[in-house]
Amino acid sequence: MSLEKFSDSRPLTLGVELELQIVSTHDYDLTPAAADLLRLLGKRKLPGSIVPEITDSMIELSTGICEDHADALAQLTEIRDALVGAADKLGVALSGGGTHPFQDWSQRRIFDKPRFKQISELYGYLSKQFTIFGQHVHVGCANADEALVLLHGLGRYIPHLIALSASSPFVQGTDTAFHSARLNSVFAFPLSGRAPFVLTWEDFGVFFAKMTRTGVVKSMKDFYWDIRPKPEFGTIEVRVLDTPLTIEKAAAMAGLIQCLARWLRVERPFQPAEDDYLPYTFNRFQACRFGLDALYVDPGSGEHRPLREDLQALLVRLEPHAADLRAEGALQFLRRELEGHGNDACWIRATQAREHLLNEVVRRQTLRWAGRGG
Repeated sequence: MSLEKFSDSRPLTLGVELELQIVSTHDYDLTPAAADLLRLLGKRKLPGSIVPEITDSMIELSTGICEDHADALAQLTEIRDALVGAADKLGVALSGGGTHPFQDWSQRRIFDKPRFKQISELYGYLSKQFTIFGQHVHVGCANADEALVLLHGLGRYIPHLIALSASSPFVQGTDTAFHSARLNSVFAFPLSGRAPFVLTWEDFGVFFAKMTRTGVVKSMKDFYWDIRPKPEFGTIEVRVLDTPLTIEKAAAMAGLIQCLARWLRVERPFQPAEDDYLPYTFNRFQACRFGLDALYVDPGSGEHRPLREDLQALLVRLEPHAADLRAEGALQFLRRELEGHGNDACWIRATQAREHLLNEVVRRQTLRWAGRGG
């Protein structure tokens, strides 16, 4: 199979995908209601789409093409409200968060779709353990070569994005001591991690041809990289974010990534290099484990510094680009979190420390997702 052509796309446009938890309003455990939600929403005209995910206690919403932070927030709000309305009719609720805090993965059921069944046959129990919930952000690129340069430029900031978005401290009823335990499940897949360091679509095509010849890969969907090109959309797709607890946070993360992409594209503050990946796994682990309190190793200088400080300095550097993109609200939202309660993992832990009941934590998460407080 040959690599498909990289589609035309307007640079710096956005697309947002969110994987959501479907929970019972009786005990706030996951419940298999994806097919019922899809049936209720089947004829509803929305700016994006709502589709099933690998197990039937999950659902994924996607925006259409967004121009900026405000557009992303507006589309997410409209889709969220439609989903919440359908969930109310079914007596279920929806929640953000990268993991459900106490669900038993062995009780999950694979959604009845050929691709999901193929994945289940290949990966066995990992498929049900993949009942985890992430936010993916697409960024439009002028051409394929520019997409690859942007992909590797953003690689330096994967720890910052992980730490800000982390919302998965609990797994199977246990505090994992991680801020993003979700990414440990992603890392179990053999084609996860970082993309190969190539900066032209021609060289990427050579790599893709070698992989397809092995029979390990049949399409780009088989790569679970932290960032991957999406040639059919003309984008790169950032995949390391946990699903936030609110749509406001989801829109803010998309706005941040758009600002980062513009800064890298316009100012070209460094030339991506293979050696950028020397501390990549260490930085990724630190962000997953410690969140905003992680240690960050600068790939260029080798300097060690607190990730929180590096993130604060980055937000300052991005301010002119936020102004040009009308994304000041996104950076302000994230700055308030940095200076306040921290990421969503911190909120989840604080709520559990106060309530001593994970069912109540999830109930409050559903209220936050629906925009009803919590």
